[in-house]
Amino acid sequence: MPFAAGIDACSRNSVFAGDGRGLKMSALRAQLQRVLDAPPAWWWPYLPALQSLCGVPIAASVADLLNELARSTAVASFPVSFVTQGELPAGEAYESFIARTATVPTRDNLHDLFNGLMWLSWPQTKLRLNRLQAAQINAQGVGGARGALRDALTVFDENAALMHAPEELIAALRRRDWATAFGDYRALWAQADVRVFGHALLEKLMQPRKAITAHVWVVAAVTDADVAASLDPERLAAKDFLPLPVLGVPGWWSPNEQPDFYQDTQVFRPMRRMPDTSAAPTAGVA
Repeated sequence: MPFAAGIDACSRNSVFAGDGRGLKMSALRAQLQRVLDAPPAWWWPYLPALQSLCGVPIAASVADLLNELARSTAVASFPVSFVTQGELPAGEAYESFIARTATVPTRDNLHDLFNGLMWLSWPQTKLRLNRLQAAQINAQGVGGARGALRDALTVFDENAALMHAPEELIAALRRRDWATAFGDYRALWAQADVRVFGHALLEKLMQPRKAITAHVWVVAAVTDADVAASLDPERLAAKDFLPLPVLGVPGWWSPNEQPDFYQDTQVFRPMRRMPDTSAAPTAGVA
């Protein structure tokens, strides 16, 4: 398995300060160590960053930890820094504050730690998402209906998976033809590049369950520049996502090696068909 060397970095290093936040930060360390002990496939792209994070000698907060990781890995032109949640003024939208200050309010929990890792891994994409979100808030305000675009931006940020794959595999997934996608085309997954992007999705995968479903965003290439460029407001507002129970990806979870894994229609749901109304009688016609 890749990244086998040095995976006990969290247990070897005192990553977190032992004062006021000590218990909470120690709990985070234990959860990260679980990932490094037996890294599942969806974590492989992020293991170098996670190992670097565990190598930070000491940090009083998740925000400090992420800032130190950004400095130590020399991320070129990194667009933001991280601050504690208390820096966010009451009444100001989170996305607006990031756009105004180039700082990301960060709580001491796994959710916000993973959000920071996505900023470090996909800075152009995260910046593009934030600019679109802030523009929507500026135009429509914080209250009221979110609108299709802002809703899609939130879904992307929290629950997206990125995918580049052969066209016939994408077409089968779009049809929700699971038997073809995971049966007939199973060998094509070796040519697919699938990355978990949503930080809430990463958090959910800390306790893998068959039903965990990603909103897949198909891209020309799984690079930061290509993903950022793909974030067209019209495409987002149309919610051009593909539903994918991510633990069905071949090689990601051993239970999916069983043929009946994909026959669970509560998880691998067929495409809903619209009722045929072409033969319906016309009201008022004798």
